[in-house]
Amino acid sequence: MEASRFGLRWFTPTREVPLCGHATLASAAVLFYIQKNSNSSLTFETLSGELYARLSGDHIVLDFPMHTSTPQDPQEVKELIKTAVGDLAIQDVRYSSATKKLLVRLCDTYNRSVLESLKPDTESLMKSDSTGKVAGLIITLKGNQNGNYDFYCRYFSPWYGIPEDPVTGSAHTVLGSYWSEQLGKKEMLSCQCSRRGGQLKISVRGDGRVDMAGQTVTVLSGNLML
Repeated sequence: MEASRFGLRWFTPTREVPLCGHATLASAAVLFYIQKNSNSSLTFETLSGELYARLSGDHIVLDFPMHTSTPQDPQEVKELIKTAVGDLAIQDVRYSSATKKLLVRLCDTYNRSVLESLKPDTESLMKSDSTGKVAGLIITLKGNQNGNYDFYCRYFSPWYGIPEDPVTGSAHTVLGSYWSEQLGKKEMLSCQCSRRGGQLKISVRGDGRVDMAGQTVTVLSGNLML
């Protein structure tokens, strides 16, 4: 009988992290597509509890816990915000205590190109956080009504040795909750506007969890000698 339950841990160049969507997606892709695991669903035992992966057409759907955020006084993190976005107008600031992520929403009058143009110095980000409670910075923007995406985002985590993450499942456990509340929607399409970039289909559920669907491409394979 093929296994359907696996242990999974994630490490950045500097430390272990409690949740990583990209690496979970990659692990599921290897099991489904390369190892030809025939189970309809896979379970991963992690520091964030049990995570699930299943196939849906040409996508893999990840079933993750959803994390809420609460209003954050911008004055407490004003230096961090200034370092991240300069003099751009801010519409909202939230903090997720469960994930230690700070969410900064740019003013709705801006477009995607403004978010993409940001070039925060990640060393300065770390130095500018005086609270000691931030481990990741989400910068997000509402999507254009005439566009394909409900919201845009970028994610920075130099505190964990990641200057900028290309596409971040763990950040979307916070973003899914936030934008579902703001937009009054359960089904959303997100675009993470890093240099490499990517999109995620987000489904906010009523049981405190969120489904994230994405596609994978194998770019490298080989053998590791231990």
